[in-house]
Amino acid sequence: VARRLSLRKHPECHSMSGGKAIEHLAQSGNQALLTFQLPLQQYRNCDFSFSGLQNRVNNAIVQKEKEEGIQKGEMLSCVKDVAAAVQHAVAVHIIQRTYRAMLFCIKNNILPSKNATLVVSGGVASNQYIRKALQNLADANDFALLCPPPRLCTDNGVMIAWNGIERLRAGLGVLHSTAGIRYEPR
Repeated sequence: VARRLSLRKHPECHSMSGGKAIEHLAQSGNQALLTFQLPLQQYRNCDFSFSGLQNRVNNAIVQKEKEEGIQKGEMLSCVKDVAAAVQHAVAVHIIQRTYRAMLFCIKNNILPSKNATLVVSGGVASNQYIRKALQNLADANDFALLCPPPRLCTDNGVMIAWNGIERLRAGLGVLHSTAGIRYEPR
């Protein structure tokens, strides 16, 4: 979305990552000026998908460009409102799906009855709006929320690798022989 909105051209966002730029602009945007239908509402599962939302956002941006008479790549006057609406839709989608996962785990006794913890990492955990929504969800369901500091909330691949390093150092669940491992590159 940040790329489609050309946020690198925005004077406040030229040196920010896309997610950080969306979050920054959303703070002064009006999320109510645009609403996006959430993805996967017809499915009662815990899956996440943002492709449908991305298509809806792209269509809204195209429509706004037509209304404002600007070309793709030029800055929309309502860019902050689009950022706020997108951030809100993403947060609601994450909260709904995470809540379903929490209920599933509770119902199936997958989590301890006391001191359950919701762990969130990766880029999504660096967004303070989403983090606050997750904190509210955790609080409402007697879960602790555990998120790394935002400076460590980057690519999930980095977090997974870090976890692997820590497990290797502790001697936990790490294969010492690669003889039985098979993989297919894609």
